[in-house]
Amino acid sequence: MSELNWDYVYPLSGPVYINGAEPGDTLAVEILDLKTKRWGWTAVLPDLGLLAEDYPDAYLRTFDLSDGKYIHFSEGIKVPIEPFLGTMGVCPKDGDGTPIMPPGNFGGNLDVRQLTIGTKLYLPVQQAGALFSCGDGHAAQGDGEVCVSALECPMYASLKFTVIKAAEKSIPSPQFQTKGGLTQKVNHDDFYGTTGVGPDLMTGAQEALRSMIDYVSETYSIEKIDAYLLASLCVDLKISEVVDAGQYVVSALLPLSIFNDSQE
Repeated sequence: MSELNWDYVYPLSGPVYINGAEPGDTLAVEILDLKTKRWGWTAVLPDLGLLAEDYPDAYLRTFDLSDGKYIHFSEGIKVPIEPFLGTMGVCPKDGDGTPIMPPGNFGGNLDVRQLTIGTKLYLPVQQAGALFSCGDGHAAQGDGEVCVSALECPMYASLKFTVIKAAEKSIPSPQFQTKGGLTQKVNHDDFYGTTGVGPDLMTGAQEALRSMIDYVSETYSIEKIDAYLLASLCVDLKISEVVDAGQYVVSALLPLSIFNDSQE
Protein backbone atom coordinates (compact mmCIF):
# COMPACT_ATOMS: atom_id res chain seq x y z
CA MET A 1 0.00 0.00 0.00
CA SER A 2 1.39 3.42 -0.95
CA GLU A 3 1.49 6.28 1.56
CA LEU A 4 0.52 9.90 1.10
CA ASN A 5 3.56 12.18 0.86
CA TRP A 6 2.50 15.53 2.30
CA ASP A 7 5.62 17.19 0.87
CA TYR A 8 3.89 17.09 -2.53
CA VAL A 9 0.23 17.46 -1.56
CA TYR A 10 0.30 21.07 -0.39
CA PRO A 11 2.37 23.30 -2.71
CA LEU A 12 2.84 26.93 -1.66
CA SER A 13 4.63 29.97 -3.08
CA GLY A 14 6.38 32.55 -0.93
CA PRO A 15 7.08 34.27 1.31
CA VAL A 16 7.01 37.51 -0.67
CA TYR A 17 8.46 40.57 1.06
CA ILE A 18 6.22 43.62 0.52
CA ASN A 19 8.17 46.89 0.67
CA GLY A 20 6.75 49.38 3.14
CA ALA A 21 4.46 46.95 4.98
CA GLU A 22 4.69 47.31 8.76
CA PRO A 23 2.78 45.77 11.69
CA GLY A 24 -0.62 47.40 12.00
CA ASP A 25 -0.90 48.10 8.28
CA THR A 26 -3.31 46.28 5.97
CA LEU A 27 -2.16 44.35 2.91
CA ALA A 28 -4.67 44.48 0.06
CA VAL A 29 -4.34 41.54 -2.32
CA GLU A 30 -6.20 41.98 -5.62
CA ILE A 31 -6.75 38.72 -7.50
CA LEU A 32 -6.14 39.62 -11.14
CA ASP A 33 -6.08 36.21 -12.80
CA LEU A 34 -6.23 32.50 -11.96
CA LYS A 35 -5.79 29.64 -14.41
CA THR A 36 -6.13 25.95 -13.67
CA LYS A 37 -3.94 23.43 -15.44
CA ARG A 38 -5.25 20.27 -17.08
CA TRP A 39 -6.08 18.00 -14.16
CA GLY A 40 -7.08 17.87 -10.51
CA TRP A 41 -8.20 15.55 -7.73
CA THR A 42 -10.66 15.21 -4.85
CA ALA A 43 -10.29 12.73 -2.02
CA VAL A 44 -11.57 11.45 1.29
CA LEU A 45 -8.68 11.14 3.74
CA PRO A 46 -9.02 8.94 6.85
CA ASP A 47 -9.87 10.79 10.08
CA LEU A 48 -10.46 14.07 8.23
CA GLY A 49 -13.56 15.82 6.90
CA LEU A 50 -16.94 16.73 8.38
CA LEU A 51 -18.16 13.10 8.24
CA ALA A 52 -14.92 11.31 9.07
CA GLU A 53 -16.72 8.61 11.08
CA ASP A 54 -19.16 7.92 8.24
CA TYR A 55 -16.41 7.58 5.62
CA PRO A 56 -13.33 6.13 7.34
CA ASP A 57 -11.58 4.76 4.24
CA ALA A 58 -9.39 6.64 1.78
CA TYR A 59 -11.03 7.40 -1.57
CA LEU A 60 -9.53 9.29 -4.51
CA ARG A 61 -10.87 10.56 -7.81
CA THR A 62 -8.99 12.49 -10.50
CA PHE A 63 -10.58 14.79 -13.08
CA ASP A 64 -9.71 16.16 -16.51
CA LEU A 65 -9.94 19.98 -16.40
CA SER A 66 -8.95 20.60 -20.02
CA ASP A 67 -12.54 21.65 -20.81
CA GLY A 68 -11.69 24.92 -19.05
CA LYS A 69 -15.33 25.60 -18.11
CA TYR A 70 -16.61 22.54 -16.25
CA ILE A 71 -15.54 19.63 -14.10
CA HIS A 72 -17.27 16.63 -15.65
CA PHE A 73 -18.04 14.87 -12.38
CA SER A 74 -20.06 12.06 -13.95
CA GLU A 75 -22.63 11.52 -16.69
CA GLY A 76 -25.07 14.43 -16.48
CA ILE A 77 -23.23 16.26 -13.66
CA LYS A 78 -21.08 19.27 -14.53
CA VAL A 79 -19.62 21.56 -11.86
CA PRO A 80 -18.49 25.00 -13.09
CA ILE A 81 -14.78 25.69 -12.78
CA GLU A 82 -14.35 28.75 -10.55
CA PRO A 83 -10.71 28.80 -9.42
CA PHE A 84 -9.36 30.28 -6.21
CA LEU A 85 -6.38 29.88 -3.89
CA GLY A 86 -7.33 28.03 -0.73
CA THR A 87 -4.36 29.50 1.13
CA MET A 88 -3.38 33.15 1.29
CA GLY A 89 -1.81 34.79 4.28
CA VAL A 90 0.92 36.83 5.89
CA CYS A 91 3.44 35.79 8.52
CA PRO A 92 1.84 35.87 11.98
CA LYS A 93 3.35 37.87 14.82
CA ASP A 94 6.36 36.01 16.21
CA GLY A 95 5.77 33.31 13.59
CA ASP A 96 8.52 30.76 13.11
CA GLY A 97 7.58 27.83 10.91
CA THR A 98 3.90 28.39 11.75
CA PRO A 99 1.61 25.77 10.12
CA ILE A 100 -0.95 27.12 7.67
CA MET A 101 -3.58 24.81 9.19
CA PRO A 102 -5.55 25.81 11.07
CA PRO A 103 -5.98 29.34 9.71
CA GLY A 104 -5.71 32.35 11.98
CA ASN A 105 -6.07 36.12 11.97
CA PHE A 106 -3.03 36.15 9.65
CA GLY A 107 -4.97 34.21 6.99
CA GLY A 108 -3.50 30.86 5.95
CA ASN A 109 -5.74 27.99 4.94
CA LEU A 110 -8.88 30.13 4.69
CA ASP A 111 -10.59 28.10 1.93
CA VAL A 112 -12.93 31.02 1.21
CA ARG A 113 -14.20 30.14 -2.25
CA GLN A 114 -15.22 33.74 -2.97
CA LEU A 115 -11.52 34.69 -3.21
CA THR A 116 -11.65 34.33 -6.96
CA ILE A 117 -10.83 36.64 -9.89
CA GLY A 118 -11.80 40.24 -9.12
CA THR A 119 -11.97 39.83 -5.34
CA LYS A 120 -9.81 41.93 -3.01
CA LEU A 121 -8.52 40.26 0.15
CA TYR A 122 -7.40 42.38 3.07
CA LEU A 123 -4.89 40.93 5.55
CA PRO A 124 -3.62 42.47 8.81
CA VAL A 125 0.16 42.91 8.57
CA GLN A 126 1.91 41.45 11.62
CA GLN A 127 5.56 41.40 10.54
CA ALA A 128 7.75 43.86 8.66
CA GLY A 129 7.39 43.14 4.95
CA ALA A 130 4.16 41.15 5.55
CA LEU A 131 5.83 37.97 4.15
CA PHE A 132 2.88 36.88 2.02
CA SER A 133 2.46 33.27 0.87
CA CYS A 134 -0.21 31.51 -1.16
CA GLY A 135 -1.10 28.20 -2.77
CA ASP A 136 -3.55 25.30 -2.42
CA GLY A 137 -5.15 25.85 -5.82
CA HIS A 138 -8.82 24.86 -6.13
CA ALA A 139 -10.84 24.57 -9.35
CA ALA A 140 -14.13 24.43 -7.39
CA GLN A 141 -15.36 24.15 -3.82
CA GLY A 142 -18.56 24.54 -1.85
CA ASP A 143 -18.62 26.60 1.34
CA GLY A 144 -17.30 24.18 3.93
CA GLU A 145 -15.02 21.94 1.80
CA VAL A 146 -16.83 19.18 3.66
CA CYS A 147 -14.92 16.05 2.64
CA VAL A 148 -11.58 17.81 3.45
CA SER A 149 -10.58 18.42 -0.16
CA ALA A 150 -11.89 20.67 -2.90
CA LEU A 151 -11.03 20.08 -6.56
CA GLU A 152 -7.30 20.35 -5.87
CA CYS A 153 -5.20 21.34 -8.86
CA PRO A 154 -2.06 23.09 -10.08
CA MET A 155 -2.72 26.75 -10.77
CA TYR A 156 -1.24 29.96 -12.17
CA ALA A 157 -2.05 33.15 -10.24
CA SER A 158 -1.54 36.86 -10.87
CA LEU A 159 -1.90 39.07 -7.79
CA LYS A 160 -1.52 42.79 -7.10
CA PHE A 161 -0.38 44.03 -3.67
CA THR A 162 -1.15 47.39 -2.09
CA VAL A 163 -0.09 48.51 1.39
CA ILE A 164 -2.72 50.50 3.27
CA LYS A 165 -1.12 52.27 6.21
CA ALA A 166 -2.52 51.75 9.70
CA ALA A 167 -3.75 55.34 9.95
CA GLU A 168 -6.11 54.65 7.03
CA LYS A 169 -7.16 51.04 7.63
CA SER A 170 -6.31 48.53 10.37
CA ILE A 171 -8.21 45.25 10.72
CA PRO A 172 -8.16 42.41 13.29
CA SER A 173 -8.52 39.52 10.84
CA PRO A 174 -8.96 38.86 7.09
CA GLN A 175 -11.71 40.69 5.21
CA PHE A 176 -12.66 40.66 1.53
CA GLN A 177 -14.80 42.30 -1.12
CA THR A 178 -16.10 40.31 -4.08
CA LYS A 179 -16.71 41.52 -7.60
CA GLY A 180 -20.33 40.61 -8.24
CA GLY A 181 -22.55 38.00 -6.60
CA LEU A 182 -21.44 35.04 -4.49
CA THR A 183 -22.63 32.26 -6.81
CA GLN A 184 -22.60 33.86 -10.26
CA LYS A 185 -22.13 30.67 -12.28
CA VAL A 186 -25.10 28.81 -10.77
CA ASN A 187 -27.53 31.60 -9.86
CA HIS A 188 -29.63 31.07 -13.00
CA ASP A 189 -31.29 27.90 -11.68
CA ASP A 190 -32.92 26.47 -8.57
CA PHE A 191 -31.30 25.24 -5.35
CA TYR A 192 -32.26 22.34 -3.09
CA GLY A 193 -31.68 22.73 0.65
CA THR A 194 -31.43 20.39 3.61
CA THR A 195 -31.11 21.41 7.27
CA GLY A 196 -29.75 20.39 10.63
CA VAL A 197 -31.45 21.83 13.71
CA GLY A 198 -30.19 21.68 17.28
CA PRO A 199 -28.01 23.22 20.01
CA ASP A 200 -24.65 22.49 18.33
CA LEU A 201 -23.51 24.03 15.03
CA MET A 202 -21.09 21.23 14.20
CA THR A 203 -23.74 18.56 14.74
CA GLY A 204 -26.22 20.63 12.74
CA ALA A 205 -23.75 20.90 9.86
CA GLN A 206 -23.22 17.14 9.92
CA GLU A 207 -26.96 16.45 9.93
CA ALA A 208 -27.60 18.85 7.05
CA LEU A 209 -24.79 17.26 5.05
CA ARG A 210 -25.96 13.69 5.72
CA SER A 211 -29.43 14.62 4.51
CA MET A 212 -27.95 16.21 1.40
CA ILE A 213 -25.86 13.12 0.64
CA ASP A 214 -28.97 10.95 0.98
CA TYR A 215 -30.93 13.27 -1.30
CA VAL A 216 -28.27 13.37 -4.02
CA SER A 217 -27.59 9.65 -3.85
CA GLU A 218 -31.25 8.68 -4.06
CA THR A 219 -32.35 11.31 -6.56
CA TYR A 220 -29.47 11.04 -9.00
CA SER A 221 -28.47 7.40 -8.48
CA ILE A 222 -24.86 7.89 -7.46
CA GLU A 223 -22.90 6.23 -4.66
CA LYS A 224 -22.95 8.02 -1.31
CA ILE A 225 -19.16 8.41 -1.28
CA ASP A 226 -19.39 10.24 -4.61
CA ALA A 227 -22.26 12.36 -3.30
CA TYR A 228 -19.96 13.30 -0.39
CA LEU A 229 -17.22 14.38 -2.82
CA LEU A 230 -19.73 16.29 -4.95
CA ALA A 231 -20.95 18.15 -1.86
CA SER A 232 -17.39 19.23 -1.14
CA LEU A 233 -17.20 20.73 -4.63
CA CYS A 234 -20.49 22.62 -4.84
CA VAL A 235 -22.75 22.42 -1.74
CA ASP A 236 -22.70 25.53 0.46
CA LEU A 237 -23.15 25.23 4.22
CA LYS A 238 -24.90 28.25 5.73
CA ILE A 239 -25.73 29.28 9.28
CA SER A 240 -29.35 30.15 8.73
CA GLU A 241 -30.33 31.03 12.29
CA VAL A 242 -28.64 31.48 15.68
CA VAL A 243 -31.11 33.57 17.72
CA ASP A 244 -33.79 31.09 18.73
CA ALA A 245 -33.06 30.05 22.33
CA GLY A 246 -29.96 28.01 21.55
CA GLN A 247 -31.50 26.02 18.70
CA TYR A 248 -29.36 26.70 15.63
CA VAL A 249 -30.24 26.03 12.00
CA VAL A 250 -27.58 25.00 9.49
CA SER A 251 -28.57 24.69 5.84
CA ALA A 252 -26.83 22.83 3.02
CA LEU A 253 -27.60 24.31 -0.40
CA LEU A 254 -27.16 22.40 -3.66
CA PRO A 255 -27.18 24.25 -7.03
CA LEU A 256 -29.46 22.19 -9.27
CA SER A 257 -27.92 23.71 -12.39
CA ILE A 258 -25.09 21.16 -12.21
CA PHE A 259 -27.56 18.42 -13.16
CA ASN A 260 -28.75 19.87 -16.47
CA ASP A 261 -27.55 21.73 -19.53
CA SER A 262 -28.83 25.15 -18.53
CA GLN A 263 -25.25 26.27 -17.87
CA GLU A 264 -24.50 26.43 -21.59
